[in-house]
Amino acid sequence: MANSVPIVATSVIWHIVWQLVPGNDLTSAGFSGRIRSRLLAVHRRPGRELLHYLLTPTEMHLLSRLPETESPGEVAPAIGNMVARWVRAERPVSGAVLAGRFRAYAIESDDSAREELRILAWRPVALGLCKVPSYHVTSSLRETVGLRRFDGFNIMNPLRLFGPDFPANRVALAAFIARRPGVIDMRRWELTRGMVRAPGAEGTASSVTRPVKGLAAALVAASQPQGIDGALLLLERWVLAKMGLHEGAADLALPHSLAGARVHAVVAILAVQLELCSAASVARHFRRAKATLSERMAASRREPKDQAILVLPLKRIADEAIALQAGTTASPGKLRRPRTTR
Repeated sequence: MANSVPIVATSVIWHIVWQLVPGNDLTSAGFSGRIRSRLLAVHRRPGRELLHYLLTPTEMHLLSRLPETESPGEVAPAIGNMVARWVRAERPVSGAVLAGRFRAYAIESDDSAREELRILAWRPVALGLCKVPSYHVTSSLRETVGLRRFDGFNIMNPLRLFGPDFPANRVALAAFIARRPGVIDMRRWELTRGMVRAPGAEGTASSVTRPVKGLAAALVAASQPQGIDGALLLLERWVLAKMGLHEGAADLALPHSLAGARVHAVVAILAVQLELCSAASVARHFRRAKATLSERMAASRREPKDQAILVLPLKRIADEAIALQAGTTASPGKLRRPRTTR
């Protein structure tokens, strides 16, 4: 095992990811060995650390610690451009290899870095490539847990996230990785990392998929049907509960229902604050005129009863909406639509 290098005091951990155009395969034609060597070479510069890498047929993930003065843009092109060249040289036909440029996500804490590592460990299992994380051969996890040893990869880089002392930190990592992420947690990660996109509002111009992140991704991941429509249904149900309105109340289903208009306005305000979708998308979702919804939103911002709802922390709102569905869903995988007017 290589000697540990002191961590740069002002460093940042980045998750850098590439996706390939379908039809390409990073795990074929001996690419994995060359890619691994390239990753190690790029991280030999002082202050850089390779914490983890994962290769699947159409994805390449890195957890990389970089000095605060360096950006992922100084690392990623030296990797992505070379990998694209190798793959293109082995293909019988020309065409794009990478599905767009790399994406990079700053990991804000060691707790978040440990969780990112756990998700990445289980990613091959979620993709159906293996049954156990350590069975996936094109990942540095096998080296980190001691199932394989290759020169050049410093296993203390990831193990320091679990403590300073070896082998106690390896035991701690193995115990942490053993907990498989839940389906909703994995889906939320896929959404926030751009691996999948959320379906937009049904029957509208926003029906194409779109990226979501943060709390919006959590709502989409927990929703049924899964997408912007499903997340709006979660918010609608939560708002009804906060207003003390029964979802089957007759007046909510009546045309021009004031109570229904109030519910839709609060949902629209929350959707915008959560960066789930635009107010125009909410108007289309509820089949309301955008101008009418905007007027009602303005009124809700002045209404004390609505303000009491809107000032609640967004994380609390998202958590309660998700929990409410878990406790009231009529049947598995199906969320019944509240009877507010459209």
